[in-house]
Amino acid sequence: MAEELYFIKTNPNIAKINLYNKLCREEENILNFLQPDAKVSLEIIKNKVKDSVEELSKEELSSIFTWFSNAYPTDSEEAKTQLFIHGLDLFYEIPKEENVQSFQEILSDYEKYSKQKLDFRVNSQNFNQFLIYGLFFTDIALKEKGSCAVLSHYLKTEHPALYALAEEQFHAKGSGQSNDLALQHYFGELYDLTKYYKGSIIQLYTP
Repeated sequence: MAEELYFIKTNPNIAKINLYNKLCREEENILNFLQPDAKVSLEIIKNKVKDSVEELSKEELSSIFTWFSNAYPTDSEEAKTQLFIHGLDLFYEIPKEENVQSFQEILSDYEKYSKQKLDFRVNSQNFNQFLIYGLFFTDIALKEKGSCAVLSHYLKTEHPALYALAEEQFHAKGSGQSNDLALQHYFGELYDLTKYYKGSIIQLYTP
């Protein structure tokens, strides 16, 4: 599988029933994707899911994701459907290593200068602020290249501090990216898909 960055919303109530039951029914299958001490790891995962899927670690979620992906190796859409049925909504993905690295570089800079760490599981409101920053940053980069920017003016009016931060960071280091248009597309779509969402958002990197 190519290097991709996946974005996931969770439904703990559905996972508590459907994912827990699947884990119990198909223990022998998932054990192949757990290490070390797979049986102990599985019991820990089952207990967490029964309480709340939100408690799963990055490694535990990656194991579950790999388990589902391997069950449908030639049908990624069916894998997504099954994840959704079991309480894990893989609602967006960024393909291509170059774009993933660029996205993560912008995220890293945002964390550094905003003094706010966005872990693999992040509050949607904090994630939304980062996406707006990313929209501003790529918009400024595109304007510098003479491209037509599509950033909504109301976002700049409503978030002057974020715009000032993006402007400051762009002038300090520039974009350094050749894929600003693709990045703005990702930031824009992610913003539209999450602006009214109130739960947590998981960022899962799959090498």
